[in-house]
Amino acid sequence: MPLNILIVGGVAGGASAAAKARRTDESADITIFEKGPYVSFANCGLPYYVGNTIQDRDDLLLQSPERFWKRFRVRVHILHEVLNIDPSTKCVLVKNLRTQETTSHPYDKLILAPGAGAIVPDLPGIRAKNIFTVKTVPDSDAIRTYLTDYPTRQVLIIGGGFIGLETAEAMMNRGRTVTIVEKASQILPPFDPEMATFVAAHLQEKHVEIIVGDGIKGFHPIGEVAKEAELESGIRLPMDIAILSIGVRPELQLAREAGLAIGESGGIVVNDRQQTSDPDIYASGDAVETMHLVTGKKTRIPLAGPANKQGRVAGANAAGGDLRFYGALGTAIVESMGITAGKTGLTEQEAKMHGFPYFVSLTHPLDHASYYPGADALHIKLVVEEPTGKLLGAQIVGEKGVDKRIDVLATALHAGMKVQDLEQLDLAYAPQFNSAKGPVIMAGFVAANTLRGEVKTITGEELHKKLVTNPSLQLLDVRTPDEYREAHLPQARLVPVDDLRDHLNKLDPKQETVVYCRVGLRGYIAARILLQHGFTNVFNLTGGFLSYPE
Repeated sequence: MPLNILIVGGVAGGASAAAKARRTDESADITIFEKGPYVSFANCGLPYYVGNTIQDRDDLLLQSPERFWKRFRVRVHILHEVLNIDPSTKCVLVKNLRTQETTSHPYDKLILAPGAGAIVPDLPGIRAKNIFTVKTVPDSDAIRTYLTDYPTRQVLIIGGGFIGLETAEAMMNRGRTVTIVEKASQILPPFDPEMATFVAAHLQEKHVEIIVGDGIKGFHPIGEVAKEAELESGIRLPMDIAILSIGVRPELQLAREAGLAIGESGGIVVNDRQQTSDPDIYASGDAVETMHLVTGKKTRIPLAGPANKQGRVAGANAAGGDLRFYGALGTAIVESMGITAGKTGLTEQEAKMHGFPYFVSLTHPLDHASYYPGADALHIKLVVEEPTGKLLGAQIVGEKGVDKRIDVLATALHAGMKVQDLEQLDLAYAPQFNSAKGPVIMAGFVAANTLRGEVKTITGEELHKKLVTNPSLQLLDVRTPDEYREAHLPQARLVPVDDLRDHLNKLDPKQETVVYCRVGLRGYIAARILLQHGFTNVFNLTGGFLSYPE
């Protein structure tokens, strides 16, 4: 008898599992039940479909039931919802959503890929016809139809995470006025605050209104259409359409009712073979727990990359193979209105939360050689373990070149590399692509200098607190007079780095001293000068003036 494999859910986890199961066992009987109308679609492309960057919806449909059968001999039943799993009899109860008929189906191996649904809080007026989510193809179709059929000018985006920022760009591209409301104190909550600030400033320059630290209390409809949103602060915002991008919640009902173990992170417990607590049931995708490769702890990482790899492992093992998925770093990237933000591993906030001894290093190199036209700044933050120098995480914000740098750092992080190793990287260089000392290498230089004790660094947040508690701090601005006149830190004394040696007798070598420039390089040079002239307690502001909180 051929092995009978049933898969609950398609998209990344389920579709990948089906294809890999077939490649592992040509004789297996494989069936997918998908409650939606599409078995495999590019949900990461939905905001771009809404914004008309992707104009043909068929480009989002990666596989159809017909193509699945023709290539993989996998039966796909769309609009079929699995209602119940009985592990004791190894049967699932399935409802045909077209006919309402229910049928029972036996399995030898079962793969769960239920995914995660968009969070829609139970708020007054939230069921108005002009309030949407962006999670499925029908969601996106509904938004496009509403934009065509009804006059819409003011768009409210609820949630300033990845999907919120992508949707904001989509709406701006369609000529709408956009306001983003984020309950956290910053947009892009997965990033550290000073990195998110660069993104917020860019979006505001592009005329996107941003409200942070305020949540949605409800909506005020007139008939079926909401005309105002009320914030928790009491502010009322006029709106023609609202799009919810608050986050996703894993679909766990089937797993819970089947008695499968659910972890502390709120995901289905799986081992590195994607087996659940029932050895004949596997799981993959947004509903499962994942091992974080830096912390070694289970968490949920609802991203397409891990979901696809988990599905591949689940499919292979359900069909008799032996693949492993060891975990993920949470590497992610988002672009909106020409600004890109990427991250991998731990943020500073996460490193602190997990108890790592660490320091941070901020650099602002250009994306390619300064003498070649069109070079733009990259803002790079490394989180580094002390005293080992092991990389814990990285974040990058910029207009160009973020993607390849964050991928280099994700690879370094996966390999357990140290910042000393980043100094030694041999990366491709030509002036239009990179600098001889490229941004990742330069970030390694700066962090390794700190690690070796060549210079002590201080973050903008630490300096801000120090200026309050130590009014006698010797704070030196080592930029040019023009830069100083344009803007400088409170209490800062101007001593340009090129003139510093001539002013040493006017400074107190015993006093705590902080030096800063625009991005950190001149500050580093100044700190080295001071340290070699008898100054004993000198700090350089990491990332320079650009990294000081306003």
